[in-house]
Amino acid sequence: MNPVPALPRSRPLIISAWSATFLVAVQFAMVAVVPVTIAVVAVLRNGRLRALRWWTAAFAAAYAAGLALWAIGPDRAPSLSKNLHPAHAIAIVVLGVALAVAYHVLRRRPAAP
Repeated sequence: MNPVPALPRSRPLIISAWSATFLVAVQFAMVAVVPVTIAVVAVLRNGRLRALRWWTAAFAAAYAAGLALWAIGPDRAPSLSKNLHPAHAIAIVVLGVALAVAYHVLRRRPAAP
């Protein structure tokens, strides 16, 4: 049985995952669109990060759902952070942390011989 090789280093992915999580947590959710986009592009462009595609897709989908609800809502708040339900913001933060932790855990795996 061959062990799964360790993930390659991806600074854009890990910095984006942590920064988007932080930005949503401190009520700068609209600015988080940039790191979320960078995280998605980083995972899609690097084939060796395939193990993180589901985590990244869940994270991006949660953020995109909040952004879409803000954009199409009948009574829009002046900012995305004020419009996000607290449970939705917590879900985005939890998924961002899960993506970052999954990257760190999979990165620590021993490389195949």
